[in-house]
Amino acid sequence: MRLSFVVPAYNEEAYLPDCLEAILKQTRDLAEPAEIIVVNNASTDRTREVALSYPGVRVVDEMRKGLTFARQAGFAASTGELIANVDSDSRLTPGWVAKVMKAFEQDSKLAAYSGPFIYYDLTPSQRMSVWVFYSVAWMVYVINRYILRAGGMVQGGNFVLRRTALEEIGGFDTSISFYGEDTDIARRVAKVGDVLFTFDLKMYSSARRLKKEGMLTMAGRYTLNYFWTMFGKKPYTEEYTDIREEQVERVKG
Repeated sequence: MRLSFVVPAYNEEAYLPDCLEAILKQTRDLAEPAEIIVVNNASTDRTREVALSYPGVRVVDEMRKGLTFARQAGFAASTGELIANVDSDSRLTPGWVAKVMKAFEQDSKLAAYSGPFIYYDLTPSQRMSVWVFYSVAWMVYVINRYILRAGGMVQGGNFVLRRTALEEIGGFDTSISFYGEDTDIARRVAKVGDVLFTFDLKMYSSARRLKKEGMLTMAGRYTLNYFWTMFGKKPYTEEYTDIREEQVERVKG
């Protein structure tokens, strides 16, 4: 079973090396070589050059700016049975690949597998606040999945999809710019297979967005867009802010 990584990257030369090195470290001994695709999403910095400096990493250029455009372009270029969607400011936790492979090998009905972020650049007390938010979100996920039968939950930037399931639902909805893209995938994939969100599949990630926009603001925004997308099929928030090292750009979807 081949694992394909799709890493969207817009002006990510600062974070991309750590992300790729973590992936390469965990995939070098796989029986079936992993595929690593960096989607250069209209970058104006050295993102493309940085990605190509790593042996075995392939670059796909997607000039239409937007996360779902990038994810869809990476999916279209991939060949693996499993599509791992990892953000360029994230890093795999120890054993991440092994857990993914085991989960899909043991459950043929599993269509999506996901888990939470561990924000490596927050204080311990801030990380605890995030954990409380995830705990509440997990309870909502359980209610949606087992009682309301309305769908599941995946964490954008830390989710793996079975290729056949993603093909069956027609891929990513490119009309969604940012907020709600992961909820939309969870909602639609749940119709063709099982969606599992587990605290066992953690991913390290940067908290730059939380620190820039505020933790309470982001918690409220993600919650609103989760319910709006889950039950209204489209996110409430269409605008989002690109957070980069030296660049903040307002984008309208």
